[in-house]
Amino acid sequence: MQENKPDCLYQRYPKDIMSSTVPRSGFVVFFLILVLTCAMYPVLKTLCVYIHSAVTGSYVAGYHSVLLVNCPTEQTARDIGRSIMEKRLAACLNIFPRTTTMYYWKGEIRDTSEILLLLRTKTSLVQRVVAYIKAVHPYDIPEIISFPIDDGSQHYLKWMEDAVTDI
Repeated sequence: MQENKPDCLYQRYPKDIMSSTVPRSGFVVFFLILVLTCAMYPVLKTLCVYIHSAVTGSYVAGYHSVLLVNCPTEQTARDIGRSIMEKRLAACLNIFPRTTTMYYWKGEIRDTSEILLLLRTKTSLVQRVVAYIKAVHPYDIPEIISFPIDDGSQHYLKWMEDAVTDI
């Protein structure tokens, strides 16, 4: 026997209308936009920083870097420095004469003198500079340390921008 159930307990619309793809496709579009935004966040952030810098004339922190490189002799520092400058991988460099260095090497404390090479370049070129120095440096493990430049003279930083090619 079939019971008499009120009509309000039955679906008022056919099942195919209730399972419409419109809400589902809206969710898919929203989800895709969310995923793309998350994936593109670094690019979008960088773009916004550059636009802000262009509009306000402010410096983008970290766009340039300073590298410290110790060399065994002044001639080595000059040779490495000159080739970096010829390749336009740095805007400028300084060669500091004779610094005293203490370090651990093969279980011993070593005490020696070295020449400090200080380079200024674009941060985007740091890995190329590091790779080049590693290839030509006489040390097994050359000291190459990079620091981003947070701020400085706008005229000097602009000059650095123009002096270094970004190949």
